[in-house]
Amino acid sequence: MVDVPAPPAVRIERATAADHAAIAELTVSIYVGGGLAGPDYGVELADVARRAGLAELLVVRDAADRLVGSVALVLDGDFGEVAQSDDEAAVRMLVVDPAAQGQGIGALLMTECLRRARAAGKRRMVLSTSTAMTAAHRLYERLGFTRLPERDWSPVPGIDLLVYTLDL
Repeated sequence: MVDVPAPPAVRIERATAADHAAIAELTVSIYVGGGLAGPDYGVELADVARRAGLAELLVVRDAADRLVGSVALVLDGDFGEVAQSDDEAAVRMLVVDPAAQGQGIGALLMTECLRRARAAGKRRMVLSTSTAMTAAHRLYERLGFTRLPERDWSPVPGIDLLVYTLDL
């Protein structure tokens, strides 16, 4: 696993209820607005309160205290979708504000998720990603993730998801 230093003047922390609207707006704009998901999935992406009850939501704030990234870390339960055992954690809905992309925010969020999963006693991180999310694939591979094609899946016809894994 690659250790990623925090970009200058950013901090990562648990999301609060006050962050939910900003997380929803950012997530829907990236996924639906970017053509990576349809409006039906946009409803789930916007339901941050539900997500907060099923996962640990992490956010990154910049020097001006703006929320510039978010991810859902799933340490237990079925919200992770591709986790198949108690020793697996999952991440979902990683997003970085386009204005902050290229600054290491995504890597910082992923590295923190890996650290927290390891601290929780998990032995493997798994995630699924759209075939169209090639920048995300590059990030995961840089962090040491490898493909787990036997777990690739389609939540709905026409949407194909690739699964990546990393032993912790």
